[in-house]
Amino acid sequence: MIKTDTQLQADVTAELQWDPQINASHIGVQASDGVITLSGHVTDFNQKWAAEHAALRVAGVQAIAIKISVELPWPDKRNDSDISGAAAHALQLVGVLKGHAIKVMVENGWITLSGDVEWDFQRRAATRLLRHLTGVTGISCEIALRSKLVSAAIKEEVEAALKRRAIHDIDSITVSISGPDVILGGTVHSWSERALANHAAASMPGVRNVIDKIAVLI
Repeated sequence: MIKTDTQLQADVTAELQWDPQINASHIGVQASDGVITLSGHVTDFNQKWAAEHAALRVAGVQAIAIKISVELPWPDKRNDSDISGAAAHALQLVGVLKGHAIKVMVENGWITLSGDVEWDFQRRAATRLLRHLTGVTGISCEIALRSKLVSAAIKEEVEAALKRRAIHDIDSITVSISGPDVILGGTVHSWSERALANHAAASMPGVRNVIDKIAVLI
């Protein structure tokens, strides 16, 4: 059943209120033709991230626009130098990131990560770790993957990984290779299946980027 904008707005609002990571009292929700706009403010970056993903979990949401600002309470405000040092230290404490040349730049609380790693999950681990750091207002990840030869065999491995994850729409997902990039196409019936397909492809060694062209059928 296709949801009306009123139903979508109510469902997204309920999902935000249900998530314990989010204080939804200052987040506004608007819906228009399946597109959700989140506005207002939160007190830390992790809440902003959690709000985005909470909205995407709701069936019927086709896209989201984010107009949420991060307004840090006074005790959580830190200068950029402190945030940069804390971020660099935190990255070196994580086993899968230790020893990698990840560079940290901070401007007005917004962290930009650069450098290179071997696996995409390492990039995601760095972002996941730092979004909880006190004083952070946003994160941009520009970490590159070290180039490795990606062959057509990757296509078979990705498809096998999708089957292991019991994705029901495996036959409707297409996988193609373009240099070090994996391109996913086709259709699925939920955002969770789309996320699983992305995770499976991104977890393969040598994959630089996952280009997601999968459509979610409503």
